Amino acid sequence: MNILITGANGQLGNEMRILSAQHTQHTYFFTDVAELDITSREAVKQFVEENAIHVIVNCAAYTNVDKAESYEELAYTINATAAENLGRSGAKVIHISTDYVFSGEGFIPYTETDSVAPRTAYGRTKLAGEELLQAICPEAIIIRTAWLYSTFGNNFVKTMLRLGQERSSLGVVFDQIGSPTYAADLAAAIFAIINAPMWQAGVYHFTNEGVCSWYDFTHEIFARAQSLLSKGAADTVANCQLRPILSSEYQYQTPRPHYSVLSKTKIKQTFGIAIPHWTEALQVCLEKLLHD
Repeated sequence: MNILITGANGQLGNEMRILSAQHTQHTYFFTDVAELDITSREAVKQFVEENAIHVIVNCAAYTNVDKAESYEELAYTINATAAENLGRSGAKVIHISTDYVFSGEGFIPYTETDSVAPRTAYGRTKLAGEELLQAICPEAIIIRTAWLYSTFGNNFVKTMLRLGQERSSLGVVFDQIGSPTYAADLAAAIFAIINAPMWQAGVYHFTNEGVCSWYDFTHEIFARAQSLLSKGAADTVANCQLRPILSSEYQYQTPRPHYSVLSKTKIKQTFGIAIPHWTEALQVCLEKLLHD
């Protein structure tokens, strides 16, 4: 198959690029905004036709939660209009969405059929993307994920490693609960879907297994980094005092979900995917970050 990966310079796009080397039966087209403007319906149509694209994996998104409040129209264009354009292309589409489509006020893992109620511009635009894509392309596959990180780009893991070395004390919220997602594991799940015997359209959830707070996540990042890094650097991380704080103590510009755990039963049962625990995935990522 000819497979187009949009947003190829982002965290997930880069992991897809690396993993594609293990799936050489397909031909890949990796594009970012410089190579293909997915907000242009004509540009998408022309690219898909000229390159005989069979499957599109849409990793492109406007993900700055705070800025989206001021630039919702731009976020809508990238998160919603572009998804619709890809859906109109005639190719099969795998589209990445987010836990932010939910209110984040629940107490049990969200399933794919639970009511959506986004509380932010980012969540609204991502939900609009889901709805527009499904309306025009019922055969689309939508994967909601959360707390994404990798060795690429800017993300929570890399930020905490940096702050742990720069600061003597660090407060991290402990009353927001979710599941971290290593982008390499999500990429592996996408390839499992692409290579499945049958194309099974619908909405799916994917994160790593297990749950934690941002504080727990940071604690694990520091502990594992300390064991991996050279002694001097490890001591620097170890000397940063980690403090649990309430969300109300952190001045968020935009509300964050207090609970964003996603149920992964559907994707595991449908595609036979085994998902690593978040601590195991974190170890793999940190080994690459700190040793490569």
